[in-house]
Amino acid sequence: MIRVSQYPEMLQFSCLGRDCNIFHFVTTRNGGAGNANYGSFNVSPYCGDDESAVKDNLQRLCTVANIEPASLLLPYQVHEDRIAVVDEALLSMSAEARLKAISGFDAIVTNVPGVAVAVSTADCVPVLLYDPVQKVVAAVHAGWRGTVKRICSKTIALMHEEYGCDPANVQAAIGPSIGFDAFEVGDEVVDAFASATYDLDALVGRNAKTGKAHIDLWKANKSDLLRAGVREELVEVAEVCTYTHHELFFSARRLGIKSGRIVSGIALR
Repeated sequence: MIRVSQYPEMLQFSCLGRDCNIFHFVTTRNGGAGNANYGSFNVSPYCGDDESAVKDNLQRLCTVANIEPASLLLPYQVHEDRIAVVDEALLSMSAEARLKAISGFDAIVTNVPGVAVAVSTADCVPVLLYDPVQKVVAAVHAGWRGTVKRICSKTIALMHEEYGCDPANVQAAIGPSIGFDAFEVGDEVVDAFASATYDLDALVGRNAKTGKAHIDLWKANKSDLLRAGVREELVEVAEVCTYTHHELFFSARRLGIKSGRIVSGIALR
C-alpha cells in the first residue's frame, strides 16, 4: 500500500490508485484528534469515541479526499450480509434519514459520483470493489461471520443484477485486517466455515503448541471473490495484520471493543 496523506495518515492500494476516475482511502491511527484507545484518528461514530473528536477527524479526512462530510456514507454494521444500494432516492433524504436507511448493512454500493461508500473495521476485513466499465463502487465489511455468509460474492452478484457489472471487470482490494497467525478461533468457527463449503485445508491451521485453530480471512475472502467471477490478477491483498501492526491500525483484539476503527472508502469522481 502507498501513503497518500500524512496528516492525517491515509493509505491507498496500488491497483485502485492508478485510476483517476475514483478516489479511495484506508485510514490509520495517526494524524487526528483522538486520545487513548481512540488515538488519534478515529472517524467512526459507532464505537464510543468523543463526538467532537470524531467530527474533527471526519473533516480532516474529507478535506484530503475532497468530498463533503455528508457525502461519506458509513453504515452501522451488524456482522450480517445485507447490502445497501445508494441511489438518488436515498441521497434525497435528510442526513438523519439517510443514515437510518443504511443502518444494519455490512456492504454499500453506488454508481453516483461524489459519494464515498465506506466501512469501518478493527481486525475485520474491509474490501473495496470497483467496476471501471459500469462505473460502480462498493465497500464491504467482512468479519468472520460475514465471510461465512459470503458477503463479498453476494455484493458482486448485486452489482451484476443492479448495474449490469461483469464480475470479470471488477477490481478488488482486501485491506488491513487480522492475519492468520493472530486470528485464533474456536472449533465452532471452523465448523461454520466448513458448513459454508470453504476449503478448510487452504484456510485453517493449528498452532502446534496450543492446538488452537487459526483461519486465514484474507484467503477466504479472496476465494469468495474468485468464486464470484473476479479475476485473480485484479485482486490485491494488503497482507497487513492489524493485530500485529496495532501502532498503525486499530485492533479490537489488542485494545478491546471500546477503541477506534479504521475506515476504508471509495468514491467515483
